[in-house]
Amino acid sequence: MQAELTREELGAALREYAYLEGDFVLRSGRRSRYYLDKYRFETRPDLLGPLGERIARNVAEHEPEAVRLAGPELGAVPLAAAASLASGLPFLIVRKEPKEYGTGNRLEGLFEPGECVCLVEDVVTSGGAAVAAVAALREAGLTCRTAVCVVDREEGGVDALARVAVRLRALFRASELIKLEKPPQKPCKTPAKT
Repeated sequence: MQAELTREELGAALREYAYLEGDFVLRSGRRSRYYLDKYRFETRPDLLGPLGERIARNVAEHEPEAVRLAGPELGAVPLAAAASLASGLPFLIVRKEPKEYGTGNRLEGLFEPGECVCLVEDVVTSGGAAVAAVAALREAGLTCRTAVCVVDREEGGVDALARVAVRLRALFRASELIKLEKPPQKPCKTPAKT
């Protein structure tokens, strides 16, 4: 088991592994000169674990009444699972659309109407996907008034969520990560043959 990463170390790791420069089209349809590839940090246990711990602490601090977490498919599910393990709170998976077979659920996992749920997100840009997830949770009778994300791109997500009475809490803002110096790429090492 490794020592817990400081906030600065975690931010530097996100910058190193997930920050890409180029010409990208975002889910919102906007173009960007940079992209934060969530799968580059969500698929690494050395980053996913510490992110889950920090999300769990943020939920405890900012939404102590939450009895469940909720992660929209696909990107936020590993984060919700990691935060669930760290906090002991069960989590729901919020589908983009109800599945067309079996139970036809839009929300996967057990819950009781009236429960307070905290939304977990990966990277928030315009907030459209998060707002849609909140709507699905509320349609199912759940209360959702707080969302915790790994990175807020600072492009309207806070305001979009505020319009539906949800407060966004970000572990990092994109402007913070961009300011960090990206370390030089390390050459790929070929494993020794035995």
